[in-house]
Amino acid sequence: MEIKRDAYLEQLKIRKDNGMIKIITGIRRCGKSFLLFVLFKKYLLESGVDNDHIIEIALDGIENEELRDPKKCYQHIKDAMKDDQKYYLLLDEVQFMSRFEEVLNSLLRISNIDVYVTGSNSKFLSSDIVTEFRGRGDEIRIYPLSFAEFYAAFDGDYDDAWEEYMIYGGLPQVLQFSVERQKAEYLKNIFTNVYIKDVVERNKLRNVDEIDTLVDILASAIGAPTNPTKISNTFKSERGINYSNKTISNHIDYLVEAFLISKADRYDIKGRKYVGANLKYYFTDVGLRNARLNFRQQEPTH
Repeated sequence: MEIKRDAYLEQLKIRKDNGMIKIITGIRRCGKSFLLFVLFKKYLLESGVDNDHIIEIALDGIENEELRDPKKCYQHIKDAMKDDQKYYLLLDEVQFMSRFEEVLNSLLRISNIDVYVTGSNSKFLSSDIVTEFRGRGDEIRIYPLSFAEFYAAFDGDYDDAWEEYMIYGGLPQVLQFSVERQKAEYLKNIFTNVYIKDVVERNKLRNVDEIDTLVDILASAIGAPTNPTKISNTFKSERGINYSNKTISNHIDYLVEAFLISKADRYDIKGRKYVGANLKYYFTDVGLRNARLNFRQQEPTH
């Protein structure tokens, strides 16, 4: 089964050979690698690009661990370029490489390479890196499957597809499972062993229980206005834990940077400005949110 991501593929097509680094961002397991290595590569081949002029590197794989070294990765890319014809670099999970912005900036100086990278953390889109690219970074944000994309690949009728989507969300792998228990276990497993683990390791967090509990609170109060002070009070009153406002704010930012949740600011239409300290938080994928709560508190309006 091949899931179509036509809207995202079209965005890559129109950016081809534009002299900028195409930066594909989004939560892990949302389909960035499939878009780049399968759909876009297929398009390149059908457009007449030779296979040996497409350089593929997945930095999250153990087979490419040594290429996480910036100098080795850069040399590997240079060695793969045998002539003056156009080459296409598909570089997956670039945040695994230290000083990757230096590598990308160096590649910008090579006229016969078109660069596409994916990343699962918004930190590498910080103002420092934007400055490093000098305005030559072009972001394409990828989300889990929309319902239209999900339904197009779903083996069943519309109502069944909608019910399935509202419970298990739009991560592409969910469509590969036929048993509900498998879907639930998959979502629970990647939440803990991929998303939370990434946040903890990337930000060098010592107290995993704190951020685990924070995620539970955000998941159970989805769409409700809140702020770090309210959450801190909840920790004190219900859990007996002193969890400072600043730490909570930082931990929420880490979850946002990992594309796991999104903030929704209040906007004053008359005053034409954002107001108030209370924000609403939403999970990028409803299935992940439901899995976090063991599917006991589903919200059709999420």
